[in-house]
Amino acid sequence: MNRDEAWNILCEYTKGEALRKHGLAVEAAMRAYARKYGEDEEMWGCVGLLHDFDYEMHPNAEEHPKKGAPILREKGVPEEIVHAVLCHAFYLDDLGVQRENNMDRAIFAVDELTGFVTAVALVKPNKSIDEVDVRSVRKKMKDKGFARAVRREDITDGAEVLGVDLDEHIAFVIESLKPVAAGLGIAGTPA
Repeated sequence: MNRDEAWNILCEYTKGEALRKHGLAVEAAMRAYARKYGEDEEMWGCVGLLHDFDYEMHPNAEEHPKKGAPILREKGVPEEIVHAVLCHAFYLDDLGVQRENNMDRAIFAVDELTGFVTAVALVKPNKSIDEVDVRSVRKKMKDKGFARAVRREDITDGAEVLGVDLDEHIAFVIESLKPVAAGLGIAGTPA
């Protein structure tokens, strides 16, 4: 599977710009972790793009991503990617899967964090990822009213699952989003 095929599936099932941007953010973080681990960047990027492809159709834990998996299989998506997509959920027991490798762990680790980092960037004065640092992310994590839909425990558990320090993980994800900041709407506003 290549990026264009994954992007086309995402766009077929996801009409909302915000969710498409989230897919792009997760793709960027997944590609960065693939490079770090010496893994297949294209495959990891496809997992990032596809992880929430069915969310508009199945916006609850009872269906997402469980009901999306058969759709991916019907489209010929490799099982390794389908499995990783299932692994991004925190409720693995309900899905009958386990995180078996770094790709499975990374998709869980970056999913909520990329959305949270993006939200932090959007409240900065210039709406720029360049204004975001680990300290500002950690501070916002303590504010339960900020980005309240983001499960903070998924962010902390994600770093633990990857076996990395939380601050190191946050810094890594911030850096991974900088090259795609313009497409995410977090490159900053003109002065």
